[in-house]
Order: sequence, then structure tokens, then C-alpha cells
Amino acid sequence: MQVSITVNGTARTDDVPPRLLLAHYLRDTCGLPATNIGCDTTSCGACTVLLDGESVKSCTVLAVQADGRAVTTLEGLAGTADQLEDGMHPVQAAFRAEHGLQCGFCTPGMVMATTALLAENPNPDEQAVRTALEGNICRCTGYHNIVRSVLRAAEALR
Repeated sequence: MQVSITVNGTARTDDVPPRLLLAHYLRDTCGLPATNIGCDTTSCGACTVLLDGESVKSCTVLAVQADGRAVTTLEGLAGTADQLEDGMHPVQAAFRAEHGLQCGFCTPGMVMATTALLAENPNPDEQAVRTALEGNICRCTGYHNIVRSVLRAAEALR
């Protein structure tokens, strides 16, 4: 099947198998490795991307379901930022500043989920952050620094 998807602001048209997952399309067809695949069951959130601005787990979305739509991955996030700090989106900069990452495997999904959260709720409290990110698993940080990162990003974006 042929799909036309805008990926990180660039329109693409590709032939894909009908059952190709969006995560594999982004990684293998588009060459965007930040969309990590950790579970294929929507459990971990490492594959989270924005589909028309909404946070989705790309391991359970088919590429054909994204036809005619816009996908933003971690690689494209800085290009969408109104404010950049060292070439990074404010959410990325906050994760760096607050040490909201360890091994980095979950980080792309956490950053993308955070971006969607802050677009919907620009002033979350700690409980709102924890609730919004409960679908993203981090095995390294214990979430304290991640929550601080999200709150810092919210402040930077206001």
C-alpha cells in the first residue's frame, strides 16, 4: 500500500506492507531510530510519538493508519520549538538539566508524552504529571527526576 505521511514536517510517500507498524515505518523506512521499541504491547511507551499532535504508542498504530496525517518524532521536536536552548526543544533541555534520563531508552517516549501533556495542560502539578506519564515505563530513574523535568519544561514553556 502507498502512504503519504508528513514526518517531522517533511511530506513522504512510501510503499509499505499493510501490517507494518508505525514504529517500524519510522525506524526502518524513515531512518529515525529515536522511536524505540521496547514491548510491542503498549506497555512501556518507549515508542511514543505525536500523531497530529496527539501522543500515541507507535507500536500499536499501523503505518497505513497514519496516511494523510502528521507524525512528529524526537528527531523532529526541536524543529517545532518556538524557543530553543542549545538547539533543543524546552522539554529536551529540561530533561537534560534535571537529569530526567539514565540509559536513555525510555527518554524519547517520555519527552514526546511530556510534549503532548504540556500542549494540553501547560500548568500541571506533580500528580497530573505522574498520571499523564503512567503509560511510560522507566527502569532506571525512579521517576523523581522525570517529574522535575516535566515541571521545569512547563515553566520554560509558559
